[in-house]
Amino acid sequence: MSEKVYLQLGTRPIPYPDDVRARLDHDATAIVARYSPPDSPDPEMARSALLPLLHLVQSEDGYVSPAGIEFCAAKLGLTGAEVTAVATFYSMYRREPTGDYLVGVCTNTLCAVMGGDAILEALEDHLDPSDNAVTLTHIECNAACDYAPVVMVNWEFFDNQTPESARSLVDALRSDEAVVPTRGASLCTFRETERILAGFPDDRLGAVHAGGTAGAPTLAGLRIAQQSGMSAPVASTPSDTGSAPLGSEEANAAATTKDKPAPAPEESVPPEKGN
Repeated sequence: MSEKVYLQLGTRPIPYPDDVRARLDHDATAIVARYSPPDSPDPEMARSALLPLLHLVQSEDGYVSPAGIEFCAAKLGLTGAEVTAVATFYSMYRREPTGDYLVGVCTNTLCAVMGGDAILEALEDHLDPSDNAVTLTHIECNAACDYAPVVMVNWEFFDNQTPESARSLVDALRSDEAVVPTRGASLCTFRETERILAGFPDDRLGAVHAGGTAGAPTLAGLRIAQQSGMSAPVASTPSDTGSAPLGSEEANAAATTKDKPAPAPEESVPPEKGN
């Protein structure tokens, strides 16, 4: 008789302690109420709260833990698989414990060309992967190409970086030295950042900034255009161009052909110059 073999496919999440669970329940209720008011609950609308709820549990654990997945599922009437599918789709949700400072190096095209790949390689050699203070990752474009190469710490910008300045930056973070982003609000820990992303008030200095203007690199193209007398073309109307008025026979004919495929190249090859 053959011996039975049992396979352990996973472990049950360790539930949150009672005090932590009570605190998360209180915050989660406030989050869900933004999407489905308590006086007229709508389970389908409430599910829209999943993204901020994932930030909430990430602010507790430093990543989306099994306990966090179970908590979100129970709050919204979802399965663990449904919550996991969302949490693993978006790169903003961490799958492993994260240090106090998530250091992300942009390696998209412009940042890479300007030195982003070299910065990432330098930090990979410089940092210990088991460091509890700093977690290194590469990030996708954060719309700061005019300041490339860019390093982000807990989603705050550090512009125009080099391998040397990036090494100095992470050393300062590991030493608990005061670090000031190039622009934006003052720096806070990863878990504090996640609570802000869950939708709770951001009281940091500079977090809510009225007025101001774009930096010189952002405005460089506009400045050159003004110096060269360039301007965008003025939008024309049918009467300006002699086009057929809307609703006319000619306009209707054009509308019926605009989505037709273009003719094959051999049917409309332009003549060579001089012929």
